[in-house]
Amino acid sequence: MVGRASREKPVKLSRRGFLQLAAGAAALPGMPGTACSQTYPTRPVRVIVPTFVGGTPDIVARLMSKSLSERLGQQFIVENRTGAGANIGTEAVVRAPADGYSLLFVTQSNAIDATLYDKLNFNFVRDIAPVVGIGRVPLVIVVNPSSIPTETIPEFIAYAKANPGKINMASGGVGNPPHVAGVLFQVMTGVDLVHVQYRGGYLPDLLAGQVQVAFSPIPTVIEYIRAGKLRALGVTSVTRSQALPDIATVGEFVPGYEAGSWYGIGAPTNTPAEIVKALNTAINVCLADPKMKARFAELGVVPMPMTPTEFGTFIEDETDKWAKIIKAGNIKAE
Repeated sequence: MVGRASREKPVKLSRRGFLQLAAGAAALPGMPGTACSQTYPTRPVRVIVPTFVGGTPDIVARLMSKSLSERLGQQFIVENRTGAGANIGTEAVVRAPADGYSLLFVTQSNAIDATLYDKLNFNFVRDIAPVVGIGRVPLVIVVNPSSIPTETIPEFIAYAKANPGKINMASGGVGNPPHVAGVLFQVMTGVDLVHVQYRGGYLPDLLAGQVQVAFSPIPTVIEYIRAGKLRALGVTSVTRSQALPDIATVGEFVPGYEAGSWYGIGAPTNTPAEIVKALNTAINVCLADPKMKARFAELGVVPMPMTPTEFGTFIEDETDKWAKIIKAGNIKAE
């Protein structure tokens, strides 16, 4: 097993969100006749994805980039920049020219990292302008059926309480969305799981039973669930997933529980408002396309069309929520 175990100890929930959203980035003046909005883009656009190739963020980013390339007549090229949570990729966009040709594929990790990391070379909200939301991706709690003899959330909670510290929970690293979703579950249910973090994929060890449970994005594990190699216990969204309609939500048994990944697009601060508006309009049109909706539904992705202002407010709310969980779980960046 290539993972590394760590333990989180709950502390009292505290702390309000501290971020202020950049109002200038949210402003969308109606200037359809400007040269900028008429000509953008005139060359290929980089979309920096701060996660590894093949993960759910990468899959969604490539779907959206392909659609944008077809719609706007220029290539939107996905470039994966991994490391330090989402911070290496994010900083690459922060340092890029504010001309609309370097975009950030924003993930929930950006909101988490604002609290998780004490010292960063940038301020996410100050240095990245919100452009648009793309989609929410519910997580699903999956177990290895040969290792965990439970089929429902209540059964799993009872089993975990009877075996404290004996169930290994896999994730892609400290502070990533599956990890903090698992911490929230522990805080709300009182179970004791051992976190095992992986720098790469954990699926081989989960399938082999070396780790027993994971809070995983639905697209990553849905084929293994359908094949019976993993057992789904519950989805982490408020409502059931269209991709797994027979699987209950965790909240049906743990009132108030809700977690999941989400994605959007950001740009360097001071990117011209006309470019922000052009991108926002184009991406929202892509999200409304029936083919994109169908593909998202297959993957378990729920479209999240938003204005720049709405996306900025959403980021603020998410930052506040996960700041509390990071404190409650005593999560520390490593």
